[in-house]
Amino acid sequence: MSTVSDTSLRNGSLGNNSFRSESFSEEKDMGLIREAGCLSIIVLGASGDLAKKKTFPALFHLFQQGFLQENDVHIFGYARTKLSDDDLRERIHGYLGKVVSTENAEVLSKFLQLIKYVSGSYDSDKGFQLLDMQVSEHETSKNSQPGTSRRLFYLALPPSVYPSVCEMIRRHCMNQSDLGGWTRIVVEKPFGKDLESAEDLSAQLGELFDEKQLYRIDHYLGKELVQNLLVLRFANRFFMPLWNRDNIDNIQIVFREDFGTEGRGGYFDEYGIIRDIIQNHLLQVLCLVAMEKPVSLKPEHIRDEKVKVLQSVLPIKPEEVVLGQYEGYKDDPTVSDSSNTPTFATAVLRIHNERWEGVPFILKAGKALNSRKAEIRVQFKDVPGDIFKSKKQGRNEFVIRLQPSEAMYMKLTVKKPGLQMSTIQSELDLSYGLRYQDVKIPEAYERLILDTIRGDQQHFVRRDELRVAWEIFTPLLHSIDEGQLKPISYKPGSRGPAEADELLAKAGYVQTHGYIWIPPTLA
Repeated sequence: MSTVSDTSLRNGSLGNNSFRSESFSEEKDMGLIREAGCLSIIVLGASGDLAKKKTFPALFHLFQQGFLQENDVHIFGYARTKLSDDDLRERIHGYLGKVVSTENAEVLSKFLQLIKYVSGSYDSDKGFQLLDMQVSEHETSKNSQPGTSRRLFYLALPPSVYPSVCEMIRRHCMNQSDLGGWTRIVVEKPFGKDLESAEDLSAQLGELFDEKQLYRIDHYLGKELVQNLLVLRFANRFFMPLWNRDNIDNIQIVFREDFGTEGRGGYFDEYGIIRDIIQNHLLQVLCLVAMEKPVSLKPEHIRDEKVKVLQSVLPIKPEEVVLGQYEGYKDDPTVSDSSNTPTFATAVLRIHNERWEGVPFILKAGKALNSRKAEIRVQFKDVPGDIFKSKKQGRNEFVIRLQPSEAMYMKLTVKKPGLQMSTIQSELDLSYGLRYQDVKIPEAYERLILDTIRGDQQHFVRRDELRVAWEIFTPLLHSIDEGQLKPISYKPGSRGPAEADELLAKAGYVQTHGYIWIPPTLA
């Protein structure tokens, strides 16, 4: 039988774009991948937006590229909504991309036929018994030997139902794992609202599943340019001597959206921009930017180094935080008129270790701003003994554009073409759309679901990592929740509060005026 993992090893389209962990290679060498039974992917919350817009499209793209095989995999949707198989297929059909050829139409049709739907509540024995029966029937039809089948449960659900759902899975839907089969659980953020709630949730899940069965997904860790960070830092000699406090003045990790909450006001108001973006997405990026070289590419070695970075972060000072809330945010009927929830935040984090002592890490995120982008901006120190008087033109910067228009570029000073000896700022540019025209960059969810099937936890958040991340931000979040820190009002379509730019300047960031990076085009 051709299994998912074995097929993915033979297929080059996605495998060439991501390096596998050594633990995965070891597992393959032991023969566990080849001998595995059929694969059942169960999407809980199948009728919700996350499942429709992200989970099912990611599964379809994996199927389209040959990573999920028709004769091996079956997909089950589970939710409270009363639907038939065809109803669910119809709901997700429009999110699976445009049909541009007869071949694509056939692939889409085959994928939709793999999907079955089971209706039930999230705390009901009856619903999960029915789900287990349906999954077991699929496994029997594929002649899977007991204990060899694989069950992947994707919880596209709010965290409030994680404990009851996981208890039902544990009670009724577990696969025997003594003959190479497994049961794995993917849980979405937010993992709690503060340290205490996150620890409570971790403890409840930890009583039901081993850590190796839990995959806490943060889709930023699946982004192409984020996954490139370790390669960039540790496979290129010229970065090694530069990547420290002797050469780098400050580092910004930025997330900007040019729209507001757009129908998610009630949900967003419960969490705010720090819980929604900074404490997870941006902090994960910080770990990869700041960590030391791991002993190997084994998931645990990489995650050990990330934890060490987080443990070195000093308590956040209130004077190094600026909060904002865009005008009109409270016009949403699902948002309280007295809401203190920030839709914008800039915070300076400081890492107390030999490499980064004195270098501010500026995490900035906001909604309803003047642009949409996510990037890492490494600003280097001024050139000592500047004989060209080029300081006024700006510092050297290394920028990694995560989205949109994925790119890496280095801002540097060069001679302006012409007869005079004058200088201008230009860039060395690697724009992915131009350099890799024939390569489809996978969506983050595609990569992370494939990693889960392979058993590679490198790009998932470990329990101790989650705890330390919440330790950093919980005091600040409690100050906001208690009204001790207030957001500053800012106009939609602006850069955010002016006080944020002032904080950046105090932290040492020098803005370049007159230079704008323009993504290159094919024309």
